[in-house]
Amino acid sequence: MPSLKIDGARAVWIDEHTIAVPREMDDASGAVRTWRGDDVSDWLLMWSPSAQTSIGEGGVHARDLTTIPLAVNAAGMETRQRALHPHLVGHTVLRVPDQWQRSVAEMLTGQLLVARRTHGRIAELTGLQLGPVIDAVYGRKAYADPQGPTFHDGRIQLGLWAPTARRVDLLLWEPDAGPAPRVETARRRSMMRGPHGTWTARLAGEAVGSRYLFEVHVYVPSTGRLETNLVTDPYSSGLTVDSQRSVLVDLEDPAWMPDDWANSVGPRLVSLADAAVYELHVRDFSMTDALVPEDLRGSYLAFGVDGHGSRHLRRLARAGLNTVHLLPCFDVTSIPEQALQPQPAEEELRMLAPDSPVQQKLVARGAAHDAFNWGYDPYHWGAPEGSYTSRPEAADGARRTREFRQMVHALHGLGLRVVMDQVFTHTGASGQNPFSVLDRIVPGYHHRLDARGAPEGSTAANNVATERLMTERLMVDMVVRWAKHYHVDGFRFDLMGHSSVRNMARVRAALDKLTLADDGVDGHGVYLYGEGWNFGEVADNALFTQAVQGQLSGTRIATFNDRIRDAVRGGRPFDEDPRRQGFGTGLATDPNGAACNREPERMLGHDTDLLMLGLTGNLADYLVPCTDGTTRRGADIDYGGRPAGYAIEPTDVINYVDAHDNETLWDALLLKLPVGMDMGSRIRMNTLCLATVALGQAPFLWHAGADLLRSKSLDRNSYNAGDWFNRLDWTGEDNGFGHGLPSADDNMTRWHWLRPLLRESSLKPTAEDVMEAARQAEMLLRLRRSTRLFRLGTAELVRTKLSFPLSGTERAVPGVITMHIDDRFGPRIDQDLLGVVVVFNTRGEDVRQEISGLAGERLVINPVQLDGPTDVMRRARFDGGVFEVPARTVAVFNHMPS
Repeated sequence: MPSLKIDGARAVWIDEHTIAVPREMDDASGAVRTWRGDDVSDWLLMWSPSAQTSIGEGGVHARDLTTIPLAVNAAGMETRQRALHPHLVGHTVLRVPDQWQRSVAEMLTGQLLVARRTHGRIAELTGLQLGPVIDAVYGRKAYADPQGPTFHDGRIQLGLWAPTARRVDLLLWEPDAGPAPRVETARRRSMMRGPHGTWTARLAGEAVGSRYLFEVHVYVPSTGRLETNLVTDPYSSGLTVDSQRSVLVDLEDPAWMPDDWANSVGPRLVSLADAAVYELHVRDFSMTDALVPEDLRGSYLAFGVDGHGSRHLRRLARAGLNTVHLLPCFDVTSIPEQALQPQPAEEELRMLAPDSPVQQKLVARGAAHDAFNWGYDPYHWGAPEGSYTSRPEAADGARRTREFRQMVHALHGLGLRVVMDQVFTHTGASGQNPFSVLDRIVPGYHHRLDARGAPEGSTAANNVATERLMTERLMVDMVVRWAKHYHVDGFRFDLMGHSSVRNMARVRAALDKLTLADDGVDGHGVYLYGEGWNFGEVADNALFTQAVQGQLSGTRIATFNDRIRDAVRGGRPFDEDPRRQGFGTGLATDPNGAACNREPERMLGHDTDLLMLGLTGNLADYLVPCTDGTTRRGADIDYGGRPAGYAIEPTDVINYVDAHDNETLWDALLLKLPVGMDMGSRIRMNTLCLATVALGQAPFLWHAGADLLRSKSLDRNSYNAGDWFNRLDWTGEDNGFGHGLPSADDNMTRWHWLRPLLRESSLKPTAEDVMEAARQAEMLLRLRRSTRLFRLGTAELVRTKLSFPLSGTERAVPGVITMHIDDRFGPRIDQDLLGVVVVFNTRGEDVRQEISGLAGERLVINPVQLDGPTDVMRRARFDGGVFEVPARTVAVFNHMPS
């Protein structure tokens, strides 16, 4: 008989009276075995308060072991339980005896095991996953308990929800004690346990600025021992350098607010359709900016300097941009705040060949400890990241709060709203890792566990279980904190599909309660959007109703529209061959010779259908005149086996063609367009791609530098590739192309395609080329702003006014889309115009597009375009119902009253 051992944590305790165990289990080798009761088996719940069990031939032993018989419930799970735990349907359901249900709270503080006994011997033994039962016992009641530091009437209260802890002590140090004072020098206070598992301590107001930790005495299932964990506050409002201690920071203290902070708000959006977003990394913004003092480069304070970056954002704002989206700038684990590993000297890297593998090797040597990372590895969600402060000392306590607010204030001063990236899907660490916070306070609760009881890792690692009530509470509270106390105007949610519709609805509802009168912000105007991808252990609503594409209608929460992205760029982000072309990258019009582009006319037709749908705001019920001559609802057009159209309103999506993930737009064009194409044509193709989202009916996002031909030297994943590969040069002197072969970890299998391109000097734009691209992109923003017809705002208006009159007819031309927004139908939106016609021509020659119904009407090139940067674009003409549009050009015509 094999030796007995604890097999993970496969049993799930779902409420006070019910435990579910799987009928089949896989072992480490992948072999599946049956684990079910029979006529000669019974089930046991084993509890040891001291957690000092030993396992031998005779079974489980401990001086304080209690063995509780569990009865099989042949009826299975109740209806309510099935709704809460759909993934457990089919498990064997065990009932905890009534007399023990009153002891569940006490039992949760010790070691718990489930055993199957056969013929009087224990045959199987496993631990329990406790998240659901902790929610059942405490979660709903604890949801209203104050958490973290609160300041009121000169007093401070600290709250920590740790329902399974035996004891919690508060360790306190003076404000001048430094970033990591020794534990033995702390003033120690026992915290009081409340009825809902929240431990509290009350302090005098003089404690503001003090450093503190919690000492949590708790049983940890992953170690099988009672542990004493020193942890920071998950609700920290302030931190010391490198987040070694929490700091008591009163976020309502005027000392940490910039001048006129109360009036610092972003521009109001009349409709969510007005959102024009620029996605930016805090460090990228100023690292190459010679006008920013060297000690401020890469910092929050750089946004307040009149540098090249600020001037560029000001120009974009004047043209029509209204929002800057900042990549994660809450506290993260991946970026040290002091004692940084230096990055390779730029002078050294510039001496190397443009296709050399050496640059990425030099960058990789110190990447784990240098100052660059995208930051998608949360540590403390409610405090600013300290590495972006002006100097390490400024990361201490409330000083990082003030510098973050100065950045927000500066962006508001440029006429821009601020969106902040949020990552509530995973953390930087779990378990007993020193960078783990949540799991060392309530072990096994805040992380979503797999069938064996280990944290799921589909999002990267350490998936967060936002289906847990108090995890959701933390999510909601932190978003509200950033909106109320930091005047953040919107939030983008990373991998939002791993959260539930309920989570997101509660975030939305909490924000909507914020008012200018009471909170200084209009929470109803806070813009929310995220990645509604459907994958991983939660896919297809396996655990809950996910916050994915098509399931958020009516919530005022948008999802990224990958349909238009793929239609314009071609292919998918993780294609083996990155040369698959699309509507905006030469498919069937400028072939690149790659085998992946076989059947180009058919592929282009489908991409064109997806793009037309995207221009409407990806509406599910819009009738698309498809290129094959049929008319189909958006929801009936295929996208990888799923409906392409899923939006009820155009504001249900946010359109984009590039973002921080995957290759930049310019790099995608380099990979997909034929190498021989001239630079002027390449720039206009870049503009065309940006136009597909800027001139559509949905809100849109551009990646920072997309208007500047930004390259990351063809890197598909530059999250840890340092300043060298993530260079953002506002002057256009170096767009980043030819910086060497990108990271071997994510790109080596494609190096054979990348090398020849990186060697090709003709693909490197000059500063004037970059500035020409920037002028064309600004023109797109002005065109969008010139008339509300590009921002109708509702599906009803889009269906009434927007059409593609030539698609599917004999007059249609592959690689060309003609879009008509006719203001003569429905309520008048623009009192100065009768409508607009937009022609997207990706072909290498001029095209003629005839709309016979407009013969005799007066249409003129939009004045913005007439005053635009290039002679090519100004050559567009209309006469007698016929539009003439130059090669590789987007042209906008205004329909004028007679």
